[in-house]
Amino acid sequence: MKRTYLNYLIFCLSGVFQLHFEANAQNRTKVDWMLNPSMYKATIQASENKKDISLNNGLVKRTFRLAPNVTCIDFLNLMNGQQLLRSVKPEGRLTINGKDYTIGGLKGQKENAYLLPEWLDQFHPGENDFKFVSYDILPITPQLNWKSKFWAMNTAQATGKRISFHYKPGASELAGLEVTVNYELYDGLPLITKSLTILNHGDKTFKINHVVNEILGMVEEQSAVVGKVDQMAKPQGIYFETNYAFNNAMRYDLSDQTTHWKADPDYTSQVNYDYQTPCLLEIYPDKAPGIDLHKGETFNSVRTYELLMDSYDRERRGLSIRKMYSTIAPWTTANPIFMHLVSRTDEEVRTAIDQCAATGYEALILSFGSHCDMEDTSLSNLNRWKQLADYAHSKKIFIGGYSLFSSRKISDQDDVIDPKTGKPGGAFFGNAPCFGSQWGLAYRDKIKNFYQQTGFDIWENDGPYAGDVCASTTHPGHKGLEDSQWQQINIQKELYHWLNERGVYINAPDWYFLDGTHKIAIGYREVNFSLPRTHQLILNRQNIFDGTWEKTASMSWGFVPLTKYQGGGPEAVLEPLKDHLKDYEQLMVQYYGAGVQACYRGPRLYDTEATRQTVVKVVDWYKKYRNILNSEMIHLRRADGRDWDGILHVNPSLKTRGMLMLYNPLKERITRTIKIPLYYAGLTDLAMVKEQGREAKPYKLNRNYEIEYTCVLAPESYTWVQIEDKK
Repeated sequence: MKRTYLNYLIFCLSGVFQLHFEANAQNRTKVDWMLNPSMYKATIQASENKKDISLNNGLVKRTFRLAPNVTCIDFLNLMNGQQLLRSVKPEGRLTINGKDYTIGGLKGQKENAYLLPEWLDQFHPGENDFKFVSYDILPITPQLNWKSKFWAMNTAQATGKRISFHYKPGASELAGLEVTVNYELYDGLPLITKSLTILNHGDKTFKINHVVNEILGMVEEQSAVVGKVDQMAKPQGIYFETNYAFNNAMRYDLSDQTTHWKADPDYTSQVNYDYQTPCLLEIYPDKAPGIDLHKGETFNSVRTYELLMDSYDRERRGLSIRKMYSTIAPWTTANPIFMHLVSRTDEEVRTAIDQCAATGYEALILSFGSHCDMEDTSLSNLNRWKQLADYAHSKKIFIGGYSLFSSRKISDQDDVIDPKTGKPGGAFFGNAPCFGSQWGLAYRDKIKNFYQQTGFDIWENDGPYAGDVCASTTHPGHKGLEDSQWQQINIQKELYHWLNERGVYINAPDWYFLDGTHKIAIGYREVNFSLPRTHQLILNRQNIFDGTWEKTASMSWGFVPLTKYQGGGPEAVLEPLKDHLKDYEQLMVQYYGAGVQACYRGPRLYDTEATRQTVVKVVDWYKKYRNILNSEMIHLRRADGRDWDGILHVNPSLKTRGMLMLYNPLKERITRTIKIPLYYAGLTDLAMVKEQGREAKPYKLNRNYEIEYTCVLAPESYTWVQIEDKK
């Protein structure tokens, strides 16, 4: 009897799962946007009854009720049919002159576990809420007027549609203010960006204490009787990012300063007995803005990027984020080949330029510890570096330099003031100048002047780290503690925008990608470069593997000190290069083979003709396969020193659909049969495979879009394998 009942239960559950699968299958998009995004175009259209308006690109749909006030009523993932919304919320919230005001939104929803369309006509606006007036629809315009002169995988700016909802204040004390809430829907991406603007048309000044530019009552990820907000899983069907992130972690999730998951007190039917389910999202900076908005001035909020996910798979989620960056921040796909020179004389700079030209390198960066001083505004200094830049350009080499901002003390008048002590200090690295100080503003102007006068192409900016707050009340760039973080980061962003408009490439070790930086460190411990080279080979591949899940390879730099760095003996360094050609070559191959540019830091790239030929061989190979090596990466096996490790580049739009990089760290020859996933290469039936350019052999794909590839790897070696379509 028990067995019969169990079989019946399994049969019923199987039917439920099958129906669920079929329902989702009917809702899923027919063409994977990661393989062909071109068919997904942004549209914005009002409903026939003019009550609602929807943003839809075939991947995501977001619908708003327009009257009696604007509120989001539908947030649907068209890739898998998932509804993200369970309740209406305001479009935003402002704290002005110490009082809270909501933007749009409707009140009256009694059941907050779900939302039914027939309830909407019963909802009403708040008396003092900002009221909807009108909307306009325009094409998306670039946030950054990027001028590119470097090799880049993508040089096109993102396209799509933008809708702007305009509001007037419901409270008489806010007369003169106008609020605009903007939504941007992109072509080819399941992505919506939200931002808001406050314009002061009036005659009086308003204190903008706090700005919340996104509020969503979201379907919970996890339902539990007990558990707190910080303990329970957050919704995974959507990824949030803003252009307000920092802390030197080299990862967005640890740098995020704006995403706040909260409990929703209105959701009284939730399972959690203490109403602590994390299902209310609010986006705002913790320590900003705290500004005075004067007559005629405009305030622009952070930009919230909302990327819908259709899978829990780590690789697919990472690919979605990486494709977002490549599309909306195309400058991050620029990836010049550069050397890091530690220079003491101008002649050393010329020699390094000559070596770059002789090996196929494209740029020279004067590293930290070099004799380039961008803060020296003397005519002799500017002329000196202009002549060197002209020499580099005559050799078709870009040139750049390093400049330190943070972790240095300027003066008691110009350093950030610790709010706890009222004295200099308390910065991210102890002491640091305030970007809003007289010195900080002069530093900004000196950098601009240096690049205008010399024609330099690259800026390696060490700091500022925008988390630093400053309690000074005498700095001209901010009023006091409350607005110090916001004003400093805006000074920094303006400088990055200015440089991008002039084609300058920016390396900066913090998460400023969405406002113009191009590279960040891939994530490494500097003292590890004092370890033996055999350790460094494996550690570097681990760094590459770990640092490319949520950022593209072109967004990262690695590090290869050619001379002694952070200690270590002869077993750690590559100089003399001619004596360590095997290690030098493999370090280059594993970085170039991943599409990651490393900082080859030292006085030279080669010391003999044999060394030069080794560098040329690797650089020529990289340039020959540059497009596929800068394409998306699939993580196969992380280096552990015990067996093979490797990665796979894929691109369904190239002739070479895949490039497999495999490494053998063992001191013995190995033969391995490896499953190679080729779904994201756009292959479905047959793959033509050739190792190191040899004759291609056909491989049949299985039902999981995989081939089984058998390779033989010599001791402590590597290989590369091209994968092409059968045509």
